[in-house]
Parts: sequence; structure tokens; C-alpha cells
Amino acid sequence: MEQTTYGLRVTVPLAYEAAMERAIDALKAQGFGVLTTIDVQQTLRAKLNRKFRKYVILGACNPPLADRALQAELDIGLLLPCNVIVYETKPLESVVAAMAPLAALGIVGENPDLISVATEADQRLRRALAALETSQKAG
Repeated sequence: MEQTTYGLRVTVPLAYEAAMERAIDALKAQGFGVLTTIDVQQTLRAKLNRKFRKYVILGACNPPLADRALQAELDIGLLLPCNVIVYETKPLESVVAAMAPLAALGIVGENPDLISVATEADQRLRRALAALETSQKAG
């Protein structure tokens, strides 16, 4: 797993469609549902007549974590849901990446309740991405 300043990323030897399906399953196993799906390729084609790679933004939500975050800081909804992206890098290779909840806290400030929620969200997202990596090494 690779970590950037604002995200967590894995590259998997899967076609885009399979990577998206497995990412959704891995998120579900960690208690996240997908509330929104933005097909970036389709949107850019429709709105700008621009070609773009297969790329989707999934709005993932873990309701108990979202509830705790909203109880701790009402305006935290500006940072919800957790964005997860899936995009094609070549025909049988895709990237699955998730926002880094702990990095997002840098713009919120010190709130111990939010730190607790972000820590748990971070751990769950890491487990989901690690499951994608592990399934590829085993398979």
C-alpha cells in the first residue's frame, strides 16, 4: 500500500470493472456502503466532449462512524462521505485509492472525538485496501 499526503493507494492486476467490484466488496466488509458513484469518464465526455480513462469516484459511508463524526463536529459533513477512487492504468491494471481520514483532520483542528473517528475510519479503509492487495497475491 502506498500512502500520499492525502490518500492511500493500491495498484491491482485487475481490469477496471473487476477492480471496482472488488473495491466495493472490500469496503462493504469494513462496514462502508457506497452512497454515490460519479463516473468521471462519462461526465467529462458528456459535459466537455473530452476523452478520459475509466475513472469513478465512490462516496463511501460507514453510518456509525458518520454519526459519531457529526455528533463531534456538525460541520464535518463537508468532509463526508469518504471518497474512494478506482481508475484504469492499463487494460489489466487498476488503482484503488481512498482519502486519508487522518490527513483530512489537519484542516479541522484538534477535536479528540473526531480524532477517534478518523483513526477508526483510517484503519477500516486500510484494511479494505490491504484485502485487495492480499487477494491478488493469493490468487
